[in-house]
Amino acid sequence: MTLTDVDRATAWQVQSLLLSYPDERLVERLPLLRAATGTLPAVLAAPLAAFLDHVEATPLIDLAADYVATFDHRKRFSPYLTYFAYGDTRKRGMALLRFKHAYRAAGLELDDGELPDHVAVVLEFAATGDPVVGLRLMTEHRAGLELIRLGLREAGSPWAHVLESVSATLPPLGKRVHEAVARLAAEGPPEEEVGLAPFAPPEYMPQGGPR
Repeated sequence: MTLTDVDRATAWQVQSLLLSYPDERLVERLPLLRAATGTLPAVLAAPLAAFLDHVEATPLIDLAADYVATFDHRKRFSPYLTYFAYGDTRKRGMALLRFKHAYRAAGLELDDGELPDHVAVVLEFAATGDPVVGLRLMTEHRAGLELIRLGLREAGSPWAHVLESVSATLPPLGKRVHEAVARLAAEGPPEEEVGLAPFAPPEYMPQGGPR
């Protein structure tokens, strides 16, 4: 199925909100999110609807606790895309700056405390900033996205549904990405060479997802 630009933008906006820390704003937006999801093709809508069902059936305090336990406490499910490509190395600092420069070129500035490579932030940028650049950033970090998706699915996490929908907005997986995912699963992200200084200033270090 060929997705339209509107399909992708709508899906990315919904996915961004569902991959952010769940709070009262999420509950208030549920009718809007349901309506937006209803306009999408089934390949994008079905997994989002399944996750929205879970949100509506789960007390907010439990949903928030599950989010923190999943994304903030388990590096395997890190929502920071550059972590999978560069680990906690100094090269990651340059990758983070590339994200920030892309956002700034589109006229967007992040709030203090938000890291530019959080998947929810990247999706928001793709939906409302520059869809071409946003798609490219996600495609470049596809191996990390796939590792998160597969890991969440294996763990039975409800957020796997959202990642399934994200994956469906991206180009089909090629052999090179499959190999990169397998390598990441087997070896993990790169590690800094012994004796080198931290990769980036403290303000670029992950402190949890968007709140």
